[in-house]
Amino acid sequence: MDLSSPFSKAHQRPTLHATPCGWALTDSFANSVGIYSGRFPKRPVDISYPQKSAETLSSQYGLSVFLAGLLLMFAWAVHAAGLHKSHLLSYLITLMLVQLLWMLWYVCRSYTQRKLIQEKDTHAGARWLRCGITLFAVITLILDSFKIGYFIGFSNCLSATEGIFPVTHAVHTLLQVYFLWCHAKDIIQSFKTLERFGVIHSVFTNLLLWTNGVLTESKHQLNEHKERLITLGFGNITIVLDDHAPQCNCSTTTLCSIFSQGIYYLYPFNIEYHILASTMLYVLWKNIGRKVEHHHQHKIPFKFHGITIGTIFGLTVLTSTIAIVVVYLIQIGRSKIKSELALTMFYIYAISVLTLMCAAGIVALLIYRLENRSLDNSKNPARKLDADLLVGTASGSWLLSWGSILAIICAQDHPKYTWYNLPYSILVIIEKYIQNLFIIESIHREQEKVNDDIKTLRIVTISRENILSLTPSFKEIYNGTVDADSGELPYLFNGNVCVRESSSNGGLEEDRSQVFSPVIHSASDFSLYSSNSVANNKRRILKNIAAFLFLCNLSLWIPPAFGCRPVYDNGLEEIVFGFEPWIIVVNLAMPFSIFYRMHSAASLFEVSCKT
Repeated sequence: MDLSSPFSKAHQRPTLHATPCGWALTDSFANSVGIYSGRFPKRPVDISYPQKSAETLSSQYGLSVFLAGLLLMFAWAVHAAGLHKSHLLSYLITLMLVQLLWMLWYVCRSYTQRKLIQEKDTHAGARWLRCGITLFAVITLILDSFKIGYFIGFSNCLSATEGIFPVTHAVHTLLQVYFLWCHAKDIIQSFKTLERFGVIHSVFTNLLLWTNGVLTESKHQLNEHKERLITLGFGNITIVLDDHAPQCNCSTTTLCSIFSQGIYYLYPFNIEYHILASTMLYVLWKNIGRKVEHHHQHKIPFKFHGITIGTIFGLTVLTSTIAIVVVYLIQIGRSKIKSELALTMFYIYAISVLTLMCAAGIVALLIYRLENRSLDNSKNPARKLDADLLVGTASGSWLLSWGSILAIICAQDHPKYTWYNLPYSILVIIEKYIQNLFIIESIHREQEKVNDDIKTLRIVTISRENILSLTPSFKEIYNGTVDADSGELPYLFNGNVCVRESSSNGGLEEDRSQVFSPVIHSASDFSLYSSNSVANNKRRILKNIAAFLFLCNLSLWIPPAFGCRPVYDNGLEEIVFGFEPWIIVVNLAMPFSIFYRMHSAASLFEVSCKT
């Protein structure tokens, strides 16, 4: 007989013990009769289960809305029978109106509860990020005004939705920027199920507006690209322009020409605005119902001091980039010789910049390897999203680069300028590997802490009646905030001597407990200053590297955003893979590649402030 069986212990006498709620059986008897055994399991109630279900349902709702919008855009792009642009715009207008109603309800409800203490996520919605999205929003409003002017000029043959859309979009932009400024840091703890659907609706509405901008801008770039291929001598590629131009004349031809050309130069900013808004809203969605640890967060101000070298080199790259883009856009498509020279010029320039960026990233990683600092692995939706976006969007550039490498290897005929494409494509892959590793490690590194034993350290050299030298504290040196003019000296203790400043005459009083003896510097004191100096130099180098990479990423964002796209113009990939397959790959990958540079610049700005 198994004496450990619950039935063998059934003869035990149950005993009662007092609890705040009354009397209960002892745990030993309860366990012996199987109350806590597998036959009667003690299952805790999972209070988060309803919220987890709401998160799943809301995400599925958002994906459904997004996929429906994608199908409408695809049908419009391929000129599907029975579907017009007005149908797509009506769908987008409806989504924006629903989001406007939800944001108004949320803002009004928050205003009525303004006196209540609300939890905030200090890592979400940084001030510089909100300033950046405000700048893009202002340019987006200019874009909307151009679209309204374009509609007025062609009002005779355009549907009313093309006039209603920019007006609705402008109102949507204004309210959304206000919403993100005031509520991006909120951790919602009430009406959680309803708020999940409202926030996720906003996320996918912005993603669809981003996709619509990408599609419209890509169709414009594709038409220009087809025209350039003729000048490069690729006559074996079928050139059919995809034209969605209005079928009537503009009432004011000059203004319509300005509006139509200006719209496509403003689209890159509109695209960045919507993708930034969707990421901020996604963090808000992930924070719904989240429990945060209440600990003090230090504000990280931006300081220009100490990053002069990195800034100078970065501004040099930025200025050179603008000049290269202007020359490229002027020369490409003029003639075959000028187009080849423009492509060669761009590849040589890009190879130089990417080489410098790789070298800077390697130096930063080597400095990290020499330091022994732990990583912060606490739960942080904003930080996790940053890391995921870096790797995810980098895949767009990697796809294009590997396509170019394969095209160069497999092509039978190699024009001279295409050989520059090989090192360029390889460096694009390597540079993103190095930069992603540097940024992800930087945003996960814990802030350096000063040991409490050395925060109050003072080294004083005293000779007889005079103080020969007074050295600042380690903490002051570490923070770079030594104030020699403050006139205040803290108490200085050493065995026999306590020196302090007299409040009456400004002199120094000496409280001697024993016979006066000088304070002698120890070897550990000097080693402390030596190690602190090394740490400051490392930090200064890292700040300069982050500033340099920040400006370089802004520089590399400009060419593809404003039409300088050699992956379109060299023509070799179209011959190897086929025109339409390669164009599809480019149109899918290029938006992610463009967003990667802007997102990397934003992350590197944060790294520069944090270092």
